[in-house]
Amino acid sequence: MTTTLVIAGLVLLLGALVQGVVGYGMNLVVAPMLTLLDPSLVPVPLLLIASVHALLAATRERGHADWHGVGWAIAGRLPGIAIGVAVVALLPPSPFAVAVALSVLICVGLSLLTWRPTPTPRSLLVAGVASGTFGTAAAIGGPPIALLYQHATGPTIRATLAVYFAVGSLISVGGLALSGQVHGEPVLHAALLLPFLFGGFWLSTPLRRFIDGRWMRPAVLVVAVSSAFALVGRALLG
Repeated sequence: MTTTLVIAGLVLLLGALVQGVVGYGMNLVVAPMLTLLDPSLVPVPLLLIASVHALLAATRERGHADWHGVGWAIAGRLPGIAIGVAVVALLPPSPFAVAVALSVLICVGLSLLTWRPTPTPRSLLVAGVASGTFGTAAAIGGPPIALLYQHATGPTIRATLAVYFAVGSLISVGGLALSGQVHGEPVLHAALLLPFLFGGFWLSTPLRRFIDGRWMRPAVLVVAVSSAFALVGRALLG
């Protein structure tokens, strides 16, 4: 178990570094590897760790979050979670994952050509629904919100996503706690992995200045595309 936790911790360090710099993407890096290494490390330990990362990022970038936008996105996320639960129960996972991946790729392609997404109340509500659905059914909830903010500054993107993820993760943890899945063992696993999370987050602090500005939008788009291809890969392998 010690070796597994060390490997999981190193993967988590990388994921925390990516999310600390770009604002999202930790699940893209971490969730598949933790599932392969030890399925007991997901979802509860990963959700607890994600909550801590989100709170750290929101504190570090305090003053830059679009709180109004977060409110609309969360309002959409709640029904999105319900839709995601229904999708998991009713639809085959692989075709849906491919559909999610294609929708992300189409949005990225349109934003590179003619579409300039803006975080209006309507678009945030729709993105929140998509994020809740995708996150629940396919484990990638970040791209719909991140793509709306791709033209914002680095601190605004990171802070807004951090607040959104913090609220969303805590809601999910609360739901799992009510179902009795948050108990001693997963909490202990999360605690053992926290030093790696802190390490990745600490490394991301100086790296932010190298990506902010002209490289922030490309980084957001690259992580979105990577998420889509990772989904397709999981669907084909699964």
